[in-house]
Amino acid sequence: MAMHHLLVLVLVASILHGASSTTANLTVDAASATAYDILEQNMFPRALLPLGVKSYVLHEGVLVVTLPGECNFFLTLGADQYHFKYGSTVGGVIKPGSITQVHGVRVFVKSEWLGFAAVERVGDQLTFDLQGNSQTFRVSSFTQSPKCN
Repeated sequence: MAMHHLLVLVLVASILHGASSTTANLTVDAASATAYDILEQNMFPRALLPLGVKSYVLHEGVLVVTLPGECNFFLTLGADQYHFKYGSTVGGVIKPGSITQVHGVRVFVKSEWLGFAAVERVGDQLTFDLQGNSQTFRVSSFTQSPKCN
């Protein structure tokens, strides 16, 4: 379950890679659609991103999300607790059901920091690719966006 939350964080970063294929630069702030909305439009839960997103840019499927600063938080998945670290900018290439080339998101697992490569949604399952390891979780495990410390 802890790997699931980690993958969710990766998914959130991936969602930043783009909500759809678009040819124009699009910068969005609080007055319009949000990065959380982009995730939902691409079949991902909003909770892949932590609370407090400042802005995002979506250009040709590449989503880059800006946070107020580095974001650290702990998630408990099953019996395990995981330490996540989001950079001040996170992102990836997003399309419906897929976030690839994820950057800016790391999780501490077994005494080392690992980065996310991709997140995929099939039905009610999210599969996270974490530097060669895959883990699948139910989408329903990601209902609330984490709060940064």
